[in-house]
Amino acid sequence: MKPAQWLQFARWCAGVTAGLTLACLPVAFLALASDAPGRSAAELMDAVMWNREPIGGPFRLTDHTGKVRKDTDFRGKLMLVYFGFTFCPDICPTDLQQISLAMQKLGTASAGVSPLFITLDPERDTQKLLAGYVPAFHPRLTGLTGTASAIRQAANAYKVYYVKVPNSAASRYTIDHSSFIYLMGRDGEYLGYFPPSTSAERMLAVLRAHLAAGTSGPAASSANLQGAK
Repeated sequence: MKPAQWLQFARWCAGVTAGLTLACLPVAFLALASDAPGRSAAELMDAVMWNREPIGGPFRLTDHTGKVRKDTDFRGKLMLVYFGFTFCPDICPTDLQQISLAMQKLGTASAGVSPLFITLDPERDTQKLLAGYVPAFHPRLTGLTGTASAIRQAANAYKVYYVKVPNSAASRYTIDHSSFIYLMGRDGEYLGYFPPSTSAERMLAVLRAHLAAGTSGPAASSANLQGAK
């Protein structure tokens, strides 16, 4: 690349990484990663951030208690859907903690919200491992795992970017992934997203507004869920 092109690339990186846990790596490097998705990170982020495509859809996965769960099991409640993995060193536990705090601050009203943690690492995140992981955040947090194909299907429905990247650590690989928190309505419709590192207070304000409305109402634009953290 010419210097001007590298500068443009760096500026693009600074913008897109607001929704990614991955570092902005050259495309050639990401192409070497195993289990690469069919669509680029930028393309999927664009679909989510500008609501260009339908977000959400059916899934059939196993929860951390060993029970098979479908998306329709959570109808009648708002859903906070988060994709990550238990070996994630920073952003996943940070976002899960903020979701947990928002649920705590809701008090009894939290009964109207179902927070879901869908692993992107089914190879390591077994039902048994999730059973010891998700309760540490909140008793109502549901951890979901499944086959690699079932996870990929769910991730594709939510336009989640993720790719397994080998490393030299004992864990053998990590998962680079987008990390939006999706807000879904009582009928499973997409209401919008919270960006990574959104505070519990910001989530709380939005959740209270939707809970008070009694019905999901018109889908909110994703921009409506952002703003001050």
